[in-house]
Amino acid sequence: SGVVPADRVGCSGSRSGRNADFEQFGGKAYGSNAELVENSDILFIAVKPYLVAKVIQEVRDSLDPRHVLVSIAAGVPIQTLLCAAGPEARIVRVMPNTPCLVGEVAAAMCLGGKADEKDEALVRSLFEAVGKIYTVQESVLPAVTGLSGSGPAYVFIMIEAMADGGVKCGLPRDIALALAAQTVLGAAKMVMETGKHPGALKDMVTSPGGTTIAGLHELERAGMRAAFMNAVVAARDVLRQFGK
Repeated sequence: SGVVPADRVGCSGSRSGRNADFEQFGGKAYGSNAELVENSDILFIAVKPYLVAKVIQEVRDSLDPRHVLVSIAAGVPIQTLLCAAGPEARIVRVMPNTPCLVGEVAAAMCLGGKADEKDEALVRSLFEAVGKIYTVQESVLPAVTGLSGSGPAYVFIMIEAMADGGVKCGLPRDIALALAAQTVLGAAKMVMETGKHPGALKDMVTSPGGTTIAGLHELERAGMRAAFMNAVVAARDVLRQFGK
């Protein structure tokens, strides 16, 4: 995205293959986490949740007031991060999602420890280079995970199902999939750019006795709204268990 030059980004991983992949993008791979910490100001903790505390504790002696720790590990609360890093640590928890890979992340963050507004602005500038990020209270971060963290999977299955419907109606698979994906993209842009409520936008497409209301009726009969709502709640509830 150009916000930070590649040669100013470093990494340290347990697998040499990952480090080699990283260097192909112009970054620098360090031989140890401690070496990485010594040469960095912003530290992204991007490991499996059960490894987070261990990784931070290993470099705790190398941390100093200049460091900002950004954890993207799902379900690891700020208190756990502070216990590992120390009470003076500047902590930012972020819940991103996979569309970050194409510059369209939907993320949320919360601050902990000694993190302040400058740290918030710094992390915001990094994530806004690849999408959007919002500041929330930690108590609702599990809801963010259920909605936008897991949400891409819900949308992918919706796109797949719409494309299958097109195939059943006679469309070639590639065209059906392209139309379904572009329809979701266009609909999302209308929500974001017009500022109108999705219900109002829906009504713009729905004429009395027409094709769209017939399709909507079938979705309502199938419990589509409740299914999406239940998916968000279920994912949130699982994440809550991770944090216990």
